[in-house]
Amino acid sequence: MKIKTKKENIEMKTSNTLSGIVISDKMNKTVVVSVSRFVKHPKYGKFYKVNKKYKAHDEQNKYKTGDKVEIIETRPVSKDKRFRIVK
Repeated sequence: MKIKTKKENIEMKTSNTLSGIVISDKMNKTVVVSVSRFVKHPKYGKFYKVNKKYKAHDEQNKYKTGDKVEIIETRPVSKDKRFRIVK
């Protein structure tokens, strides 16, 4: 039986992986990522765009405004941060 480390378990978890664009990097070790998606209206069938902002943990402060990033859900880092940057 192979024993997995914590890091392997985090990387294998694929739930709630989102991709978006960094819209703010003014905070220390935190970036705000805007994730947009298309949603079909339940009654009329028209597709429309929905945007949502997430705060994500950026340990090295290396991502700047306009970068495309991929974020994954993790344990709470602070009051608002529940995501960290993967790529």
